Amino acid sequence: MDNQKIKEILLDIAETQIEFSVIQTGKESKRVNGFYKPDTHEIFLHNLNFKSDNMLVYTAVHEYTHHLITERKLEEDPTYVCNSKVHTQEFWARFGELLKIAEDKGYYSLGWENNAELKALTEDIKENYLAKNGQLMQEFGKKLSRAWELCKEADIRYEDYIDRVLCLPRNAEKDIRKVGAVPVNPAIGFENMKTVASVKKADARAEVEKDFLDGGKSPATVRELMKQKAGQVKTDDKKSRLEKEKSRLEKTIASLTQRLEVVEESLASM
Repeated sequence: MDNQKIKEILLDIAETQIEFSVIQTGKESKRVNGFYKPDTHEIFLHNLNFKSDNMLVYTAVHEYTHHLITERKLEEDPTYVCNSKVHTQEFWARFGELLKIAEDKGYYSLGWENNAELKALTEDIKENYLAKNGQLMQEFGKKLSRAWELCKEADIRYEDYIDRVLCLPRNAEKDIRKVGAVPVNPAIGFENMKTVASVKKADARAEVEKDFLDGGKSPATVRELMKQKAGQVKTDDKKSRLEKEKSRLEKTIASLTQRLEVVEESLASM
């Protein structure tokens, strides 16, 4: 696959307004498969690292994600300078979205289902480890809640009990207890259950859980979607508050204007 073909694939996955170039180095690297230069908008691919075009496309999409995020940040701030922390949650979420598009368009395939042993192992991991561990931690959370109640009844400091008897880190204890306090499907695994349990409203929790169960979305993508929705709610709330304030001010101005007319008429008659 030549550089122009790779570029055409990337542009078909997602458009960009900033010109970029794809360069296959003809080299092998033990350190990285590729890299992106944000100042020149160049994608470098160490193509001798790859045994197939499929793996080459994966890395190309990875580096192209850096380009698209750089483009977005430059739109927000033309003086933006790329820093060292480039693999943020936003990055992994965007990368996951682009990979899904690449799969849908037939440019890339993860292909784990085609390996019989890997497929069987995946089913074993999901059913006997992710789901069972999730269920166990859910029950664990309920046990901790009961321990909290018993400590309270017996006038025992629960935090000291957690620290020195169970030897549980306090943050871990909070996460486990939250998972036990709300209905969450254990099939998504304990780590994802923590994310779902952190959502306060039941309907919003169900929506997040569905994102995990439907598949095709990474945990980073789900968390980024949650962040975006929370930001939109805050924006809507702020807009609503401003509209109410505007209405109150308009009524106050109308009332003061009417009073001013009365005062002016009284002054004129004196």
